[in-house]
Parts: sequence; structure tokens; C-alpha cells
Amino acid sequence: MRYLRNLELASPIHKSVLEEYLLTIDQAVERVDRLEALIEVKAPQWRFYPAVQALMCLRGFKLTAATVLVAELGDVKRFAHPRQLMGFLGLVPEEKTTGKARRLGSITKTGNVQARWILIEAAHHAFHSPKVSAPLALRQAGQPEPYKALSWKVQSRLHKRGWHLLKRGLMRQKVVTALVRELAGFVWALLSQVPSPA
Repeated sequence: MRYLRNLELASPIHKSVLEEYLLTIDQAVERVDRLEALIEVKAPQWRFYPAVQALMCLRGFKLTAATVLVAELGDVKRFAHPRQLMGFLGLVPEEKTTGKARRLGSITKTGNVQARWILIEAAHHAFHSPKVSAPLALRQAGQPEPYKALSWKVQSRLHKRGWHLLKRGLMRQKVVTALVRELAGFVWALLSQVPSPA
């Protein structure tokens, strides 16, 4: 941004337009900072905060992402099976059946867009080698051991599967979709362990 502010332009009008764009970006960044600060203050008071804390045990889920996902999903215990959650998120394949022929297509994408987007962003972390970084260890501090064990299982499984699919020649976007679907199942398994809010 500093580079753009110091950029010499041929016309003062271009400089003015650039300044307006940069001001818009600054305002958006400030708004995001204010909203994240608000989430930081209000989330611990929320009845679903234990679910948020459980999700923060997973790599790729800091406070904002975990809060948004829990807000979009609500109580996951309403889904009897992970496949129901995957359907809610639009992560199940389209089916085109005629007579005896059954063909499965791409995912439906008819589900909750925000929740699916959060999972997509988190799934990209699977391509990094599994490890418990210092910030993740801090988020996991004081959490039950089963949450931490599942977190490690998620990292290991998704990393191995992601690179295996890439080496087979699948497009990265398809690999990420497969990882998101699997991550949704792990999220269901994790949040099913969290006691229901009062």
C-alpha cells in the first residue's frame, strides 16, 4: 500500500482516483478489524462458545472462522449422520438417474454458502505438513484430549489424502472439494462430542 501511495502518476486526476481506492481499502480493513474485535468480546458469552472452542482445535479455524461456521451450522446434533451435514453444505454429488443408469455429477452447491466457504478456506491448510504450531497449541490449551487427538487425525488424514490425489493428477480444485467433504465429516464428529448448549 505504501508503494501505491508513493507512486508517481502522470495526471493529478489519476492520483486522486488512486487515493479514493486506497481510502476504500483502508476503511474496509478498519471495518473488518472492528468486527473481529466485537466477535472477540461477544463470542465467549455465546451459548455455542464451547463448540467454537472445539473447532479452534483444528488447524485453519481461528476465532472468526470457527464462530462463523458454528453460527451457520447451529447444533450439529440435529444431523444424525455426517452425510446429512454434507447435504446441508451442498457437498453431495448431483445424481442423474434414468431407468437403470445412475450417474453422479459434481457437488450440488445448494447448501449453506458461508459454511462451505469457511470449510474451503480451512481445507487449504491440508497441503501443509501436519504439525501443531505455537498458535494452534495455544488454542488447544485446556481443551479435552479427544479434541486434540481428532485434530491431529484430521491434519494427518487430509494432508496424506490431498497429496495422494494431487499426485494422481486430479485438478487442485477437485482435490480441495474432496478434502472439504471429508473435513465436514470430521467437523461433525468433533462437534458431536461437544455438550449441547443449555
